[in-house]
Amino acid sequence: MAELAGDGAGMPRVVTILSSLLQRATDRNDAERLVSGGATWRVSAFHGLTKPSISLRAYLERIFKYAGCSTSCYVVAYIYLDRFAQRHPSIPFDSLNVHRFLITSVLLAVKFLDDLYYNNAYFAKVGGISLMEMNFLEVDLLFGLGFDLNVTPFTFTTYCSILQREMYLESPPPVLSKFHCLLSEEESSSCQQKQLIV
Repeated sequence: MAELAGDGAGMPRVVTILSSLLQRATDRNDAERLVSGGATWRVSAFHGLTKPSISLRAYLERIFKYAGCSTSCYVVAYIYLDRFAQRHPSIPFDSLNVHRFLITSVLLAVKFLDDLYYNNAYFAKVGGISLMEMNFLEVDLLFGLGFDLNVTPFTFTTYCSILQREMYLESPPPVLSKFHCLLSEEESSSCQQKQLIV
């Protein structure tokens, strides 16, 4: 999780990776909708009439900037979105609904994880929707998830690994051409003693 948190200087990596993942899924689903005509897709409360003018990355950065929630909330929000997608494959994330799904999943995650958080009115302003719509979307997502909000440590770690893998695919770590680890005999025996103690 430390790698996903970032370096503290700017946006956490989990925010940029999550926006990248969702953007790819949204682009893929938008293209599929154009080809198939969207005949098998259901319209949900999350669908807007037009595509929002703000990019997904800018939207997620806005949420991060103003929501004040922990970085773990973004991993849990991703888990909620994945659970919803698995339960409701006929409602894929596309450019008409992904922003609403995102603000709502972060809202649920912050309420479930963090001790202190802003109320729905504040989240509605951050998300650019009305309070009534925010409340309705929250209830709709809760029912869509079957109120399954608990995330086990194993599940959390699994999704962190998925996000880390995505991070490495986007910007692989530099490969060292030659790497030698030279320890003196004293350092080597000291390391072995520390391993025995642990």
